[in-house]
Amino acid sequence: MERESSDDEEDRLNLIEENDRKLPPRSGFQIEDFKSRLHTHRFSFNKRYLFAIFPPLFILLIYFTTDVRNLFSTSISIVKSDSDSPTDRMRESELRALYLLRQQQLSLFSLWNHTAFPHSPPLLSNSSSNSTLDFSSRQDLFSSPDFKAALLKQISLNKEIQQVLLSSHPSGNLSELVDDNGHLNSGPFSFDTCPKLNQNMSQRPTIEWKPRSDKYLFAICLSGQMSNHLICLEKHMFFAALLNRILVIPSPKFDYEYNRVLDIGHINKCLGRKVVVTFEEFAESKKNRIHIDRVLCYFSLPQPCYVDDEHVRKLKSLGISMGKLEPAWVEDIKKPKKRTAQDVQAKFSSDDDVIAIGDVFYANVEEEWVMQPGGPLAHKCRTLIEPSRLIMLTAQRFVQTFLGKSFTALHFRRHGFLKFCNAKEPSCFFPIPQAAECISWVVERANTPVIYLSTDAADSETGLLQSLVVLNGKLVPLIKRPARNSAEKWDALLYRHGLDGDSQVEAMLDKTICAMASVFIGAPGSTFTEDILRLRRGWGSLSHCDEYLCQGERPNFIADNE
Repeated sequence: MERESSDDEEDRLNLIEENDRKLPPRSGFQIEDFKSRLHTHRFSFNKRYLFAIFPPLFILLIYFTTDVRNLFSTSISIVKSDSDSPTDRMRESELRALYLLRQQQLSLFSLWNHTAFPHSPPLLSNSSSNSTLDFSSRQDLFSSPDFKAALLKQISLNKEIQQVLLSSHPSGNLSELVDDNGHLNSGPFSFDTCPKLNQNMSQRPTIEWKPRSDKYLFAICLSGQMSNHLICLEKHMFFAALLNRILVIPSPKFDYEYNRVLDIGHINKCLGRKVVVTFEEFAESKKNRIHIDRVLCYFSLPQPCYVDDEHVRKLKSLGISMGKLEPAWVEDIKKPKKRTAQDVQAKFSSDDDVIAIGDVFYANVEEEWVMQPGGPLAHKCRTLIEPSRLIMLTAQRFVQTFLGKSFTALHFRRHGFLKFCNAKEPSCFFPIPQAAECISWVVERANTPVIYLSTDAADSETGLLQSLVVLNGKLVPLIKRPARNSAEKWDALLYRHGLDGDSQVEAMLDKTICAMASVFIGAPGSTFTEDILRLRRGWGSLSHCDEYLCQGERPNFIADNE
């Protein structure tokens, strides 16, 4: 990151230059003149006069400059201090240093509060007339990442120094400096370097989802893996609300088994009405004579609806009859245009009972609205698309067993990511030593003892990563979900319900644990990471320290393309 030199630096250099200039030496002529004048006067006082004048002057001097009681008390204290051992004097000095460091720490905390929160009042200077920065320029300076990083480094260093000094004092009167647990007091300041984001969900713009009971929207999601499909499904819910239709969840024979990872009933409960049905419920209502009246394609390129012949055959094998694919407009997946809710209503509204809309994963419709915490729909829950209750409980039990309340979660995507990232500009695939340095820096800010690692990396990569993630000279443990062990009970629910070993269930479990973390480090360009961020937005667990791995940096080495 480039750093611009400030005017203060130039002023400082000028000041040093001026201070280095020495005053002109006193003239030799003046010295000789003084000596000559001194020697012209000859003092010829009688010695008796000297003895008569000096004693009274000495007594007066002592009387006006010295308190007799203090004189004696000082003598006593001097004698006492002389009897103190060097260890006692060192102890007194160290405690004094601790006191001064604590004062510095409190001042740094105060400064941090003004940089971390944009609505804090401006810092007060000793003299407003001497300040060279107005309010806006000071706020820009204090809000800069470099300034915050330097400030946090000083706070961390201060704490480390205090701990070192305290280590030589296993006992003693340190009640003002340490608490009952031996931890350093922070005084009146509550210091959290990674507070939760205040997302103010009560004021988010939403629309009501009130579908007609006989109108259905059949969701088609084909792009990518489960994370892509969940994002596609969330956008289909938005489309169904705009079109006043009930959303039909795809069949597991055509798509993923959503009922194993999601709580479908939770969506209807949050809306207070029937807005979503499973494919089986839809087929039963139609007495297994399912006909899709129109198949409307959001994307026309590179192929209509992003549906190939194989998927059309799968739909027909389910006993579904359907018309031909109809592109709603000219839209390329590689260059999706920004669309509005009114655009969708104008192009996809229909009086037909059952319509299907082709894959909308890449659709760019009211993106800020869709991506806001809680989503674009009015409901009474945190999020609509949530992990099933069994997965939620299993994640909570894992956190209680292995992680505790405070932990950092890391999604470290590696498998197949090298080629994917190197095709982007800039690349998002970082060498492990560089990644370890970025991770260590986030953990230092977050002050968490462990890291939950969600990854598809090989053991050779995770082993190297573990050896390099160091804080204050100690390795920070990277914790992954262990293989099933009957002696451990945290995953017993999944085992009893036949969900253990399901790759999609395990992926959703990983997401849930990451969404519960104090701080999250994501993989740039990964929809797995984006789905975790969706949950963190909805659950209110997003923190000021959440970021993508090595955010703002480039890999320090990039291989050539094929």
